[in-house]
Amino acid sequence: MSAAAPAHGSAHNAAPPASLAGLQRRALATGGIGLAVLAAGWLMDAQQLYRSWLFAWVFWLGIALGCLGLLMLQHLTGGAWGIVARRFFEAGTRTLPVCAALFLPILFGMRSLYPWADPAVVAADPVLQHKAGYLNPMFFTVRAVLCFAVWIGLAAILNSWSLRQDRGTEWDMPRRLGRLSGPGLGFYVLAMTFASVDWVMSLEPHWYSTIFGFLFAASQALSAMAFTIVVLGRLSHEEPMRAVLTRSHMHDYAKLLFAFVMVWTYLAFSQFLIIWSGNLAEETPYYIARLQGGWEWVALLLVVLQFAVPFLLLVPRGLNFRSGVVVRVALLILAMRLVDLWWMTAPAFHPASLHLHWLDLAAPVAIGGIWVGEFARQLRRQPLLPLGDPHIDEALAHGRH
Repeated sequence: MSAAAPAHGSAHNAAPPASLAGLQRRALATGGIGLAVLAAGWLMDAQQLYRSWLFAWVFWLGIALGCLGLLMLQHLTGGAWGIVARRFFEAGTRTLPVCAALFLPILFGMRSLYPWADPAVVAADPVLQHKAGYLNPMFFTVRAVLCFAVWIGLAAILNSWSLRQDRGTEWDMPRRLGRLSGPGLGFYVLAMTFASVDWVMSLEPHWYSTIFGFLFAASQALSAMAFTIVVLGRLSHEEPMRAVLTRSHMHDYAKLLFAFVMVWTYLAFSQFLIIWSGNLAEETPYYIARLQGGWEWVALLLVVLQFAVPFLLLVPRGLNFRSGVVVRVALLILAMRLVDLWWMTAPAFHPASLHLHWLDLAAPVAIGGIWVGEFARQLRRQPLLPLGDPHIDEALAHGRH
């Protein structure tokens, strides 16, 4: 049995705007120049280059993985909000192979980043010796390869089935996408738990937190939602999004952004409260290092700009219906996500006092140029609307009555 594409959806010109080609060129040029600057930085201070690369890479990877999580969430729950944004989520997931390639410097700089990767440090530390069965370079690499293989595989299947749905030849495709997304979402959270331990928590291998993986997954959803809002806001003045995107859609995205802000806040505060009240010698040094020597001002900045300001701007209905306000809040959250990851990683190397290196500024720009360029390239490859989705008419009519 076949199903034809909805007439209303087919009537729309869903071709990507020409401005995406310009964005792709500018982003890749920025990334290329940035990589040249980082190469010079590597010659001057290779150790700092690896440290800066790590937090910047985790930030951009987080947007790609957050897009994968949101895509599977949309297939599970349905709703007009996800249909309009689906192609943006899908384009984000198709950047995962580039993210995997950008992981290589972390492998090369493993000994500069992780104490457990240095045999001399392990030989002098009984705790690291006890954890050596898990924290060792070979197993670390295998886990990363496995995670990327499954993430990229999930993204490839979801993207392929979505395109097949556009052809209107398989009426049960929404059910199939939902059935894959359920276990896929579970694996994403589980794999992200292991990956966050490997890539960030093990910078300080004596410390541990059982909430850390969930915090990372929530922050990636927050980053991806904020990034999607920014891109939608940028394209809202061009076809086809100008004819499709309504204030109600942006209101829905504002509510989702608010929800993810609250989830991130809840998990971050819960981790702090449990560790601080528990007062265990293995756990409290993590926050002691981040609440002194100037790092406490970064923590305060995160509380104010990643929670308080978005909370105050996204709650009032009069503000969260205004696209300009929502886009600016999303930009603020993206900036704070980058600061948050820097605050998570940098004190592991400079616990005594605040330390900002110029490579900490250059690395996010360089990696971001490459990632945004690839995102724009992927977004240009397909129509910006899933015209074969059976609920496309409902999604396009959302807020027009």
